[in-house]
Amino acid sequence: MDHLPNMRLTTQRQIILEELNKVTSHPTANEVYDMVRKRLPRIGLGTVYRNLELMAESGIILKLEVGGTQKRFDATTECHYHIRCNCCDKVDDIDIPVQHHINEGAAVATNYQILGHHIEFSGICSDCRKNNKLQEEDSIN
Repeated sequence: MDHLPNMRLTTQRQIILEELNKVTSHPTANEVYDMVRKRLPRIGLGTVYRNLELMAESGIILKLEVGGTQKRFDATTECHYHIRCNCCDKVDDIDIPVQHHINEGAAVATNYQILGHHIEFSGICSDCRKNNKLQEEDSIN
């Protein structure tokens, strides 16, 4: 990988990246650990966490820290938006065009050099809406 100029892609990092690339669920460090442990049974949670942090700092993966309580990780590094369920904390990508004009507006409104932006939408996912409807129906009957 040519975007890793000063980071060696160890076997552990390669497997973490492969497992992260298999999912679109934006897993937490614990969830990545559970996935990786199937292939590397002796790996520790601390090792997975340190490697996720290093890979995020190097730009190999994204670390999502907006909203919610736990950091989540994303193999898609291109600029894109996310939506988080207010009920279950599930995070999904939203396939809408990135609004680059927001950066220009922010630059005009401040004296900052704008490097980018992150937008996270919030809502209630279809599973939680369906479960809520079922609960409402049960309480009516």
